[in-house]
Amino acid sequence: MLSSKERSNLRSIASNIEPVTQVGKMGVNESLIESLDKAIEKREIIKVTVLENSMLVPKQAGFEIAEKLNAEFVCATGRKLVFYRRSKNPKVEHIIF
Repeated sequence: MLSSKERSNLRSIASNIEPVTQVGKMGVNESLIESLDKAIEKREIIKVTVLENSMLVPKQAGFEIAEKLNAEFVCATGRKLVFYRRSKNPKVEHIIF
């Protein structure tokens, strides 16, 4: 569970990164989760866009994705979702709070 200070720090970091992928008509499926899992392991923080044609409510999709990734759902800003999970890879530059 993230504190409000940690969440704020992650939001500021996320404001400068581009989304890694989009959630479209197919919704939250296995291939999306696999690609997000690889991306979050390399970066620790990722941003995802929920397209309007996906028929998903962004915040609900955020909680669903976070649960499947075993990650923290940082925030939903419009249709952009931000996720954080500390990487197990020692070669990754870890985010320090």
